[in-house]
Amino acid sequence: MAKRTKDSVSTLPSREDLVAFISSATGKLAKRDIAKAFNIKGGDRIWLKQMLKDLEIEGVVDRRRKVVHRAGQLPPVVLADITKRDRDGELIAVPTEWDAEEHGDIPTIIITPPRKPRPGMPVAGVGDRALLRVDPLKEGDIHRYAGRVTKIIAKKQAQVLGIFRALPEGGGRLVPVDKKAREQELQINPGDEGGAQDGDLVATSIVKHGRYGLPHAKVQERLGSVKSEKAISLIAIYAHNIPNVFPKDVLEEAEKAQHATLDGREDWRKLPLITIDPADAKDHDDAVHAVPDPDTGNEGGFVVTVAIADVAAYVRPGSALDREAQERGNSVYFPDRVVPMLPERISNDLCSLRPQEDRPALAVRMVIGPDGRKKSHSFHRVMMRSAAKLSYQQAQAAIDGRPDETSGPILDSILKPLWAAYEAVKKARDIREPLFLDLPERKIVLKPDGTVDRVFVPERLEAHKLIEEFMILANVAAAETLEKADSDLIYRVHDEPSLEKMRSLSEVLASIGLKLPTQGALKPELFNRILRSVEGSEHQLFINEVVLRSQSQAEYSAENYGHFGLNLRRYAHFTSPIRRYADLIVHRALISALKLGKDGLRPDTTRAELIEVSARISAAERRAMAAERETIDRLIAHFLADRIGATFNGQISGVTKAGLFIKLEDTGADGFVPAATIGEDYYAFDERTHSMRGERTGETYRLGDKVEVKLVEAAPVAGALRFELLSKGRYSGRPSGAKKGAKRMRGGPKAAKDSRRTATRVKVKRSSRAR
Repeated sequence: MAKRTKDSVSTLPSREDLVAFISSATGKLAKRDIAKAFNIKGGDRIWLKQMLKDLEIEGVVDRRRKVVHRAGQLPPVVLADITKRDRDGELIAVPTEWDAEEHGDIPTIIITPPRKPRPGMPVAGVGDRALLRVDPLKEGDIHRYAGRVTKIIAKKQAQVLGIFRALPEGGGRLVPVDKKAREQELQINPGDEGGAQDGDLVATSIVKHGRYGLPHAKVQERLGSVKSEKAISLIAIYAHNIPNVFPKDVLEEAEKAQHATLDGREDWRKLPLITIDPADAKDHDDAVHAVPDPDTGNEGGFVVTVAIADVAAYVRPGSALDREAQERGNSVYFPDRVVPMLPERISNDLCSLRPQEDRPALAVRMVIGPDGRKKSHSFHRVMMRSAAKLSYQQAQAAIDGRPDETSGPILDSILKPLWAAYEAVKKARDIREPLFLDLPERKIVLKPDGTVDRVFVPERLEAHKLIEEFMILANVAAAETLEKADSDLIYRVHDEPSLEKMRSLSEVLASIGLKLPTQGALKPELFNRILRSVEGSEHQLFINEVVLRSQSQAEYSAENYGHFGLNLRRYAHFTSPIRRYADLIVHRALISALKLGKDGLRPDTTRAELIEVSARISAAERRAMAAERETIDRLIAHFLADRIGATFNGQISGVTKAGLFIKLEDTGADGFVPAATIGEDYYAFDERTHSMRGERTGETYRLGDKVEVKLVEAAPVAGALRFELLSKGRYSGRPSGAKKGAKRMRGGPKAAKDSRRTATRVKVKRSSRAR
C-alpha cells in the first residue's frame, strides 16, 4: 500500500501492486477507489491515469464505463444462462454477454448448490437465466468459475421447439432449434408424436428430465413444415425464450382498464399535436407540435412540444401488467408479426394517440433558440387530442409540394412550423456532431400467404430525422429533469469503443490505405472524419459497417456514463413506453419527482432494484435484437433457397482462417465461402491485413473487396448461405519463400463435405448498436 510522506511525495504502487489490487477487487472498482486505496493525491493522479491506460493498452485490464477490472475476468455478479448439465449432473452456465473477439472463448461457470438450502431459495434448471455470484477457479480446472444462484431472472420455457425426426419403429427424436440446446436431443416415445411428420416444426413439453439419459418429450402442437416462412419467426421466439402468450390475469387486467379522465390533468385538447409514424404502424405513442416562439427575447426560436402516451396511467407498479411488461422488456418486431410488450387493449387502444380521440399523455414543452439549442423545458401531465395521423411518406410528400387530403389542410399551420423548428435543431446537432452512420436497413415484404415477396432498403427521409431529433431532445430533457430532482432513473448509455476494437478498426482502415487518427480524445467526430473520407467511394458501405462493429453496445443502466454515439452527457429513454419498459420507469420517475399523480415510482423503490431492472431489460433488448436479426437471415435464406446456382454481386465483409464472409449487394444477405473452396491454391489467413493470400500464386482476397459469387447451398433453419467464389483476387506477386512450381490444390470430396458443414455452423458476428 502506498504511503505519503510529510512533504507530500507519495510512494507510488508498482505495476504488480496495481494489477494485484484490481484482480482481488470484489465489487465495482473506479479510478477514484484505486487512488483512495493507495492514497494517491494531487498530481500523482495523472500518473495513475497513465498507468491504467498503459495496462489497458497491454490488455492486462479493462476499463469500461469508468470501471476497472482485470481483462477477461467476469465481474463478481453476472447475468448468465444455464445451458446444460455435465456428466456428473452439475449445472453449467455461460455469461449472457461476452466479447469473444476481445477475451477469447466464452468462460463456463459450474453452479455450486448451497450447503444449507433454506426455504424459498431459488432452484435453477437448464434453460434458466439467473444472476450468479461467481468466484474464479484455479487455473487448469475444466471450468473457469464457480457460481452461486442469487436470483432467477427467467425460467425455462415449458415448451421446447424443434424439428421432429421420425424413427422407423415409431416415435422419434426432437432436434431443438435453439443452437445452445442442439447437442441434447429429446426422445419422443411412440404415441407421443401428436401427428407430426418427419421434418415438421413442433412444440413439445418435457415429460421426464432425469440427471442422465435423453429427456423425454411429448408433441403438444404441430406448427407445420419448417419450409413455411410463417414458422420462421416462431423459431426465433422459442429459441430465445421470448414470452409470446399473455397470461390470463394480464389480459383480464387489461380488459378491465378504463379510459383516463381529465381529473388532475391539463387540458391540451385544442393544441394541434400530430403523429408521424411508419405507414403500417398500429400504435401511435408520440405526437409533436412546433410554433415560432412569441417571446421577443428569443426571436427566431421555437416552442417544440413532444407528447407521449401516458402508459403509467394504466400499468401500475406491481400489477400483473407491470410484471409481464418487465419480463418482456420490449416489443419484438418480425416481418410477419409483432410480439408486444403490452396487450392490444393497452397498446393499440387506450394508449394509442388516435386522431380526434381524447388520450392521456405526458408532455414536454421545450423552448429552442434560433441556434437550435434547448434553452428551457417543462413537463406536463395532460389530456390531448391528436389533430392528424400521418405516415413519414405523407409528411415528406406534403413538404415537398405533394400534399394529400390529410396533409394539405395542416401543411401551413402545422407541418411547415415543424420543419422550420427542425432546421434550427439541426444546427445544434451538427455542432454537437454525433456519430453519423449511413447504414441502409433491410425491409422484408411478405405476400398474403406469408412467403417473401421482396427485400428492399426503404428511403430515409427528412421526416424520419425530424422525429428522431425531437425525440432525442425530449429524452435529454427527461434525464436532466430527473437529475435536477435528485431522482434515481434508468439511463440509456453507450460507452466509447474499447482499445482492442480501435486496434482492429485501425488495421482494417490500413488495409485500404486509410489511417486512424491517434491524437486527442476519442469522440464521434473522429469516426465521422473517416466516414466522410470514403463517402461516394466503393468502400462507403463497408467502412460504415466496420465503424459500427467497432462501437460498444448501448444499454440501460442506473449509473450514468453518457452516450458516446449521440455525444450526450445524459440521456434517458422517455418516448416509447408502449414498447419499452425503460421508458415506463422514466415516466413513473417524472410523475413522482414532479408530483404529477399517484402512479409514479413506488416510494420504496431502491437504486439496487433499478440496477437489477436495467440488467434485465438490457438482456431482453439483446434477446429481441438477436431474434429479429436471425429471423431476417432465415427468411432471406428461405427466399434464396430456390435460386441455387444463381450468381450475385457482393463484398467481403469478414475474413477468418475458416474462409470469407460475403454480404450480397441486393438483399444484404450474409453468406460464407469456405477456405477449402477458394481458387486452385492453398490460401493462408493474414490477420494483420485481414486477407487470404495464396501461397503459390500470391492471389489475395481482402476485407472490403467487391466479388461475384455463386449460391451453392441455402439452409433456411440455420439462416446460412454457402457461396462459391467466382471472382479472381488481387495479384501481388509470389510470396517470399514460396517454392517455384509448388502447387497445393484445394481439397476434394472431404473439403466439400467440411465446407457444407461449415455453412450451417459458421455465422457472421454482426454487431447491432441501438440508439
